[in-house]
Amino acid sequence: MTPELMIKACSFYTGHLVKTHFCTWRDIARTNENVALAEKMNRAVTCYNFRLQKSVFHHWHSYMEDQKEKLKNTLLRIQQIIYCHKLSIILTKWRNRARLKSKKKEDELILKHELQLKKWKNRLILKRATAEESNFPEQSSSEGSLVDETLKCDISLLPERAILQIFFYLSLKDVIICGQVNHAWMLMTQLNSLWNAIDFSTVKNVIPDKYILSTLQRWRLNVLRLNFHGCLLRPKTFRSVSHCRNLQELNVSDCPTFTDESMRHISEGCPGVLYLNLSNTTITNRTMRLLPRHFHNLQNLSLAYCRRFTDKGLQYLNLGNGCHKLIYLDLSGCTQISVQGFRYIANSCTGITHLTINDMPTLTDNCVKALVEKCSRITSLVFTGAPHISDCTFKALSTCKLRKIRFEGNKRVTDASFKYIDKNYPNLSHIYMADCKGITDSSLRSLSPLRQLTVLNLANCVRIGDMGLRQFLDGPASIRIRELNLSNCVRLSDASVMKLSERCPNLNYLSLRNCDHLTAQGIGYIVNIFSLVSIDLSGTDISNEGLNVLSKHKKLKELSVSECYRITDVGIQAFCKSSLILEHLDVSYCSQLSDMIVKALAIYCINLTSLSIAGCPKITDSAMEMLSAKCHYLHILDISGCVLLTDQILEDLQIGCKQLRILKMQYCTNISKKAAQRMSSKVQQQEYNSNDPPRWFGYDREGDPLTELDNVTPSKGASELTVEKSTYSSEEQVA
Repeated sequence: MTPELMIKACSFYTGHLVKTHFCTWRDIARTNENVALAEKMNRAVTCYNFRLQKSVFHHWHSYMEDQKEKLKNTLLRIQQIIYCHKLSIILTKWRNRARLKSKKKEDELILKHELQLKKWKNRLILKRATAEESNFPEQSSSEGSLVDETLKCDISLLPERAILQIFFYLSLKDVIICGQVNHAWMLMTQLNSLWNAIDFSTVKNVIPDKYILSTLQRWRLNVLRLNFHGCLLRPKTFRSVSHCRNLQELNVSDCPTFTDESMRHISEGCPGVLYLNLSNTTITNRTMRLLPRHFHNLQNLSLAYCRRFTDKGLQYLNLGNGCHKLIYLDLSGCTQISVQGFRYIANSCTGITHLTINDMPTLTDNCVKALVEKCSRITSLVFTGAPHISDCTFKALSTCKLRKIRFEGNKRVTDASFKYIDKNYPNLSHIYMADCKGITDSSLRSLSPLRQLTVLNLANCVRIGDMGLRQFLDGPASIRIRELNLSNCVRLSDASVMKLSERCPNLNYLSLRNCDHLTAQGIGYIVNIFSLVSIDLSGTDISNEGLNVLSKHKKLKELSVSECYRITDVGIQAFCKSSLILEHLDVSYCSQLSDMIVKALAIYCINLTSLSIAGCPKITDSAMEMLSAKCHYLHILDISGCVLLTDQILEDLQIGCKQLRILKMQYCTNISKKAAQRMSSKVQQQEYNSNDPPRWFGYDREGDPLTELDNVTPSKGASELTVEKSTYSSEEQVA
């Protein structure tokens, strides 16, 4: 064998061996790859199946959750239906029970009313029989038996403090009468503290000067406050006041006989006077000279309508120690004061905080500027009847920290004044801007930041509308507002009332008088003002439906619906049934009302203190008899134009309404002058005449409606009587 063949054989063998091993390796490799691929496929199938199962389970789970939610909602809905059904059943039973209870209570009230009315009539019959049989001897024995049956109560056994509290509620006339009962009562009326304040104005037509002199002489060391308002006294009587060395308050307003000489004696004897009211007297510069010399501690001074002193008299206020402690000054009606006079006031009375200047057509911006140059402590300002005051006054008052301002009937005050208010008076709490025609919605927007505002009066500001009120209520001022007067703001509508119900949680008094655009929907918003106690809807378009809605409030104490021609007896009756705490009601000039409303008042509103049914010609004596029998707390009654009423009602009022103070009987054609004169001694103020009703009342002297052909003329023989008596009140102290 040759080497070449050997090499060729080795090469062939090596190649064959390599080929054999490669094929074997390739087969093995392919086998392993198929196995791995199969494993991967198995894993992929497993993963796919798992994902498919997961997806199916997820969809199934979601479906089941949806089904559970639907089932839950269905069950909840069923439960709500069952609950609502139960509530409906409970509410129906409660409503039926409430209606039954209300009906029972109403029946009890009506039964009680009938029993009281029957008792009242029996009492009247017994009183008349007693009056007729007063001459028989049997009467004395019957009276004795009645006295024995009454429960004895000795008031003198009460503590002195309790006795004083009881007698403080009595007038001077009543105290004098009590002192004449017996010796024990006389001793009770002679307690020293009872004579600290003596009000002679309530008895000015009864008590003579002699009694006043003796009273002042006896209690001269105890008297602290004296009121002679409207008394026509002799100079000697006024001089006797000088013996009251401890006198602190003196009111001699409207006393025509009070002179400078009387003031001289009083100033020398009573140096401790703090309050002095000289309104509408004949004092001159002589009195003005006495004030700073003797009354060093004088704090309140009223010179209203005193027109005999001059600027020179005001200059005297700076003499001696001056009147530098004066904090209240009233110069109303003193038209003789010039700009120089106000400068004198500023120099002598720098501590003034309350200034009142009413009925002053001569008051100008320069007068106010002269006053505030040195009187920077003024917090209360009242300018009514000052037509020449303009925006410049508010600019001048920017140095004062005003809390109360009052302007009325001014056409020169515009929105610019309210811009000064917004910037300079952040603590303002009372704003009276009635009948200021220059005020618009822009003014209300300026008032909205006032956080302390509690009283706002914008009556007769006819340019104010819903937009301005909304902007005002959106500010912080609406939170604390308690009184809001929007009378005759004819542009206001239900939208304003809705905003009031949302933004005024503390509103107590609201007047929407003559707001013609107010509807029943607006009345519904008023019901949501839960703090409201007084509402005036006179002259609006309110109907029986509105009164039914308003009756849901249940907390109203005062309601005025005068000149509301759409309301009838049905609406007033529905309101009275739900307003058991009603104290004041004005339904005057609602000629469609009859005796039914008075009966409703007598049954449901026995706490009534003020009632006006003027211009209601259908009211008769029987209704007033029921009113007298039930409403014993009545203080004010206006029956003007009730032409069917007779003298009998005055007798009923004297017996049943013993607290009656003011009685108005204008155009009562069937009430005689003699009966009115007898009644005048029982009340403090009375207005009466028997003329025929004016044509604008809409009916004649018989109560029949007028037609165009009627020509009613007042009777020439008609008599007129007006009796007025003054009372001592806090208003006079301020005046």
